[in-house]
Amino acid sequence: MNLSFFDQFTSPCLLGIPLILISMLFPTLLLPTPTSRWITNRLSTLQSWLLCLITKQLMIPLNKKGHKWALILTSLMMFLLMINLLGLLPYTFTPTTQLSMNMALAFPLWLATLLTGLRNQPSISLGHLLPEGTPTLLIPALIMIETTSLLIRPLALGVRLTANLTAGHLLIQLISTATITLLPIMPTVSILTTTILLLLTLLEVAVAMIQAYVFVLLLSLYLQENI
Repeated sequence: MNLSFFDQFTSPCLLGIPLILISMLFPTLLLPTPTSRWITNRLSTLQSWLLCLITKQLMIPLNKKGHKWALILTSLMMFLLMINLLGLLPYTFTPTTQLSMNMALAFPLWLATLLTGLRNQPSISLGHLLPEGTPTLLIPALIMIETTSLLIRPLALGVRLTANLTAGHLLIQLISTATITLLPIMPTVSILTTTILLLLTLLEVAVAMIQAYVFVLLLSLYLQENI
C-alpha cells in the first residue's frame, strides 16, 4: 500500500519511452497563437491580461537592467503555473514533483544571475560574502557560511517546489483513499472527509500557483542582487 501512494510520482512510459517530455510540452498548447488582429476572443484577452499582470509583478523588484530578463522569467512562470495546475487533474503526471527537473530549471538560471553579477560588478558581488564591519577573527568563518548559503540557493529552490507539490499530492491521495474506504462502513464520516478533500483540493490549487510565483520571484530577487 505504501508503494502505491508513490506510484503517481513515477514518470509514465509507453513502449519503454518516458512520456515526461510530452507532459512538459503539453501546456504550450494552451497558450494563444500570436495574431495581428486588434479584436480577439475573450480567452485570448484574459490570457494577455494575465501575462501583463504577471510580468508587472515580476519586474517590480528589478531595475531597468533587469527588464531584459522579462521574457525568460514570465515564460518560466507560465510554464510552472500550467504544469502545476494540470498536475492536479485526475490521471495526470506532474513533472515538477521530480527534483531532477526542478534542479535543471533552478541551477542554470541561478548560475546565470551569479555570472551576470561577477561580470558586471565583481567587487560588489564578492562583497556579499563578507559583511561590512566584521571582526577579523570571524572573517574566515563568515566567508565559509556566506559561500555555503550562496551555493545552496538552487538546491533550496528545487527542494521547496518539489516538497510542497509532493506533500499536497500525497495528502489528496491519502484522504481520497480514506473517503472510498469509509463510504460503505461509515457514510457520515465519508461525507465529512469528502468535504475536507474538496477544501484541500482548493488549497492545492492555491499552493500550485503560489509555488510557481515564489520560484520565479526568488530568481528575480537573486538577479536584482547581481545587477
